[in-house]
Amino acid sequence: MTTALITGSTAGIGAAFARRLAGDGHNLVLVARDTKRLRDQATELHDRHGIEAEVLTADLATDAGIEAVAARLSDRRNPVDLLINNAGFGNKGRYLDVSMTDELKMLKVHCEAVLRLTSAATEAMRERGRGGVVNVASVAAFVPRGTYGASKAWVVQFTQGAAKDLAGSGVRLMALCPGFVRTEFHQRAGMGTDNIPGWMWLDADKLVAAALGDLARGKSLSIPDPRYKALMGIVKVAPRGLLGGITSRTGRKYGAQ
Repeated sequence: MTTALITGSTAGIGAAFARRLAGDGHNLVLVARDTKRLRDQATELHDRHGIEAEVLTADLATDAGIEAVAARLSDRRNPVDLLINNAGFGNKGRYLDVSMTDELKMLKVHCEAVLRLTSAATEAMRERGRGGVVNVASVAAFVPRGTYGASKAWVVQFTQGAAKDLAGSGVRLMALCPGFVRTEFHQRAGMGTDNIPGWMWLDADKLVAAALGDLARGKSLSIPDPRYKALMGIVKVAPRGLLGGITSRTGRKYGAQ
């Protein structure tokens, strides 16, 4: 049986990946900050699917947390075959309204942790000649939308560049760019969601199924929904100045309330 490691596994997209991969027969390494939630999740997945679920408590906003997960990914005796870099969060407020501490914490989780964990995983995977990494970004990567969008743009560029460098090694890397998904993300950030149109919401389980299909097909970028693919097509041809104004207004309308 293969093993998948999922960061931010206890809620939202991470939990959907855990359910799907456990259902497909993968053993799991579940990573999050809340030990009780991790243990409850591991027990449920083990009892329901008969897989082994290992718990690793780690805060990826700290060096110690990143190092603990990187060490697990580097363990050649218990190899990880699939890494899902899903941990992330949003900050409430515009640029300069958010403290520098919180801005740097976001970059630590979204960029530094993704770089270090991807590197630890792919080094071991390349030795074995197989493996996969999914780095969860966002459609916000493609529009000018503050530090969050900038950090997710970095994830996309880094992942696609690394995928090219590792082409032919047996290791696949893919950036996953969802839109609005019904998770705890907005609630934790103190962001209101009442004004977000219903058609913009995605189902986490369907999102994961589409993402894993794209990974199997060797894609380095996944926007797993026709609605958002169409929107991103418009974004590609829209003037950047116009986009900046629209995304700023949209963020105020659909973001922090």
